[in-house]
Amino acid sequence: MVRVGIVGCGGIGRVHAKSLKGLSNVNLCAFADIQKERAEEYSKEYTGGEAGVYGTLEEMLEYGDLDAIHICTPHFCHVELAVAGLKKDISVFMEKPPAITREQYRVLCEAEKESEGRLGICFQNRYNETSQEVGRILREGILGKVKGGRAFVTWNRGQSYYTDSGWRGSLNTEGGGVLINQSVHTLDLLLYWLGKPIKTEATISNHHLKDVVEVEDTVEAYMEFTEGEDPVRATFYATTAFGYDAPILIELVCEKGVVRLEGGSVWYRTWEEEEPIYFQEARGLAPGKEYWGRGHEACIKDFYHCLETGEAYGNDLPSVENTFNTVMDIYESARNKER
Repeated sequence: MVRVGIVGCGGIGRVHAKSLKGLSNVNLCAFADIQKERAEEYSKEYTGGEAGVYGTLEEMLEYGDLDAIHICTPHFCHVELAVAGLKKDISVFMEKPPAITREQYRVLCEAEKESEGRLGICFQNRYNETSQEVGRILREGILGKVKGGRAFVTWNRGQSYYTDSGWRGSLNTEGGGVLINQSVHTLDLLLYWLGKPIKTEATISNHHLKDVVEVEDTVEAYMEFTEGEDPVRATFYATTAFGYDAPILIELVCEKGVVRLEGGSVWYRTWEEEEPIYFQEARGLAPGKEYWGRGHEACIKDFYHCLETGEAYGNDLPSVENTFNTVMDIYESARNKER
């Protein structure tokens, strides 16, 4: 049994706890939160009060005798907590983003290299049934090579989402807004299928909460992936100023046709076909909010499978480097335009 602790007992920590409870090779035995009463609530809810309860990660690492930890805290302390675990050769599974600055990312890479523990990043939408179906269509060459793409995230986050959190809305603690927080999973999928951009241009704006937050509520980006007269290119748009959390949309145009992922469905057609072929994901009891995607359980299960077998984990640090660097490139492009 792998002895596991969770650091950060908020909303996303609950998703991790539910997923871990379903794994036969995991013993969920410790919870830590700076509001210790929240850790106590988690212990009662998920282990009948048997799991240890701690006010800090340091206490949990000292007394918990752990093999792995899950980091489900605010963005700004992800790296600090991950490094603390890795220094003790404990495996770490961390929520996105892996870092909020390039320097933090460099520190994380160095810590992983020096540790016997393994590091996994929660880009769970790669494990969604819809993402797997798009991957199958592309691998089988049904539509030929990908020539470009577009992606849209139109969600809603109001004032209380930021003011009640104590950390969201600040560049120093959140690292950014809709890009690094809400829409990074959609950008990750777009890049997963298109590769590494060689050119990035972007703008960021704050439309509906100008006097409340200092991070962007809207981002627009243009990316090129190849050179030449007909480059592979993509457009990306995300906002939290919409009226509700609409299903995400990703569309890839290929040599022989087009494939679209929208919420829990996928359809594709070749240029010769009049009617598209549809795929609908199964509706189950996966934890989390619908618009988060339904891949947390599979993503976490795979991490522990890889710990057990020694296999390479698909969501390791090198696999998310392109997404992290592109997020930084988008921010730098947008802020350079503001000067």
